[in-house]
This record gives sequence, C-alpha cells and structure tokens, in this order.
Amino acid sequence: MLKTPIDPTRYILGGPTMGTHWTALFHANPAVDLDPIHAALARCVDVVDRQMSTWKPDSDLMRINRAPVGLWQDVPAELLAVLTEGLDIGRRSGGAFDIAMGDLVTAWSFGPDPADSRAIRAALGQGRPSAHEVLELDPAARKLRKLAPVALDLSGIAKGFAVDLMTDTLRRFGIESGLLGLDGEMRGFGLRPDGTGWSVAVERPDYDARTPLSMIALQDSAVATSGDYRHWVEVGPRRLSHTMDPARGGPLGHTLASVTVLANTCMAADAWATALMVAGVEKGTSLAQQNGLAALFLQRKGAAVLQTRVGW
Repeated sequence: MLKTPIDPTRYILGGPTMGTHWTALFHANPAVDLDPIHAALARCVDVVDRQMSTWKPDSDLMRINRAPVGLWQDVPAELLAVLTEGLDIGRRSGGAFDIAMGDLVTAWSFGPDPADSRAIRAALGQGRPSAHEVLELDPAARKLRKLAPVALDLSGIAKGFAVDLMTDTLRRFGIESGLLGLDGEMRGFGLRPDGTGWSVAVERPDYDARTPLSMIALQDSAVATSGDYRHWVEVGPRRLSHTMDPARGGPLGHTLASVTVLANTCMAADAWATALMVAGVEKGTSLAQQNGLAALFLQRKGAAVLQTRVGW
C-alpha cells in the first residue's frame, strides 16, 4: 500500500540581534525538532555580531581597528570571508564600496559614539586611501595587517553574510526551501510548496511609512536594499544619509533614494547595493552592467518615484 505523502508544515523562527531581528521562514515535516534549528540559526547571527560589531569593544573587528599599523592580526574564518569579499567589491566598484569608513561613521554618530564636529570638518573633501589599498590579507594563515591607520566598518556587508550563514545552516538540517532575512537583507532558496518563488517587497523610499513599491519572487537568489530613508541625521533643513561617500569624506550628496540589488548571495547583494548607492544612477548603472548585476535605482521627483532598472 502506498503511503500518503505528508504535507509540509510552515514554520517561522526568529530572534533579536544587532539592534534588529532575524527571521527564518520554511516548510518542513510536521515532526521536525525546531529547538536545534533555532539554536543553530541564532549561533549564526551571534558569530557575526561577536566578530564584526562596531558596537562591541571586544569584537574581533574592533581588536583589529585598535591594532598597530604593520602588525599581523589573527582573523577568524567568518570575518576573513567578509573582509575578502569586501575588498574584492571595493576594487571592482572603484572604491565606491569601502569598508574603511569606520572613522566617518563614528564622526557622524551612526555608531555608538556622539557626533564629532572636528572630525567631520577634517574629513570633508579630503582624499583618503581605500581599504583595498591599505589592508593586506594572508588567507592561508588567516591573518591581516594594516599598512596605514584605518578604522573598518562592515555594516554594509556583515548582515548579508549572516543571512548566507543561516541559509547554509537550514540546508544542513535537510530543509530544501526557505526564506531568510535580517533587517531587510533577504535570501530565498528552493520553492514554496505551491511551486512559486518567495515573495519579497521592494519598499517605496518613504521616510515615515513602510509601503511596498513592487514585489519580486526569490528562487535561489538574494536581495538587499541601500537607501537614505531609514537612518539619517538632520543638518539644518537637510536629511543626510547614513551611507558614507569615500570621495566626499561624508554622507552622500546626491538625490538617489535607494538601490535594490539581486545577487546569488546576500553578502554580495548587500555590498553591491551600498556600492551602487554611493556611485549614483549614472555611474551605478554602468557598474551594474559591468558586473552582471540586476539593480533597481529609485529617485524621488515630488510625490513620484522614478525607476531605473539594469538587468531587472
């Protein structure tokens, strides 16, 4: 006698991390033990937080930031993977993505410290070397050294990496499809039981509301958005984005509201969304085309939202 197939059950797991929340949506056998899955997913985000946080003085990243120039430092495997990807995208983006923005993030009070007006004035308009010019990695030995004083900040890539870690973890438990998320960075793998992809909203770039502009379906792909409407500082009548422009030495000065990127991994989508946001529409579309990215650029024009799509 043929056994009746067991319909998979829909599960949602989640928890707090890095000042936000992680989520995992998946379908699995009704008899699955959720406790070890939840614990393993929580360890993923905890590893990223412990190694890469700028809010924890004892994180590996902050240890490296305090280290003297020229002295080799041990780097855990996960942090090394993020640094390697960050430096590669930094080179390929011509410095638009730069993980050496820690001093600017701190000066503008987007980190744990209050704003520093002297540091802001000193940095504005000043040329500065990119991270890929002043960091040397030894992947075999898992070591790094700084060739010049630099403060690293991985806020534009670390959360995407955490989503990738969670994705790999679900797969190791034998789960064949799911949707993972952390603060807007999302990755879907496999298909839902009805054979469709995982629906994810692209937000309208509104300061005061969370409303969808459009929907996309993820299947074995990731999406991330960089925008000016969630974290900012007000200087007089202007709202300045938390995203730093390496060339300007301060927050972005153009009118681009957001960039959404589709990529194979969430780490890549996260970093490239920041890179294209920094580059702006004209240079950003060229970068997206050169690197085979699917990207959506949004600009405000009064109450309307102008869209520019590349490979989308």
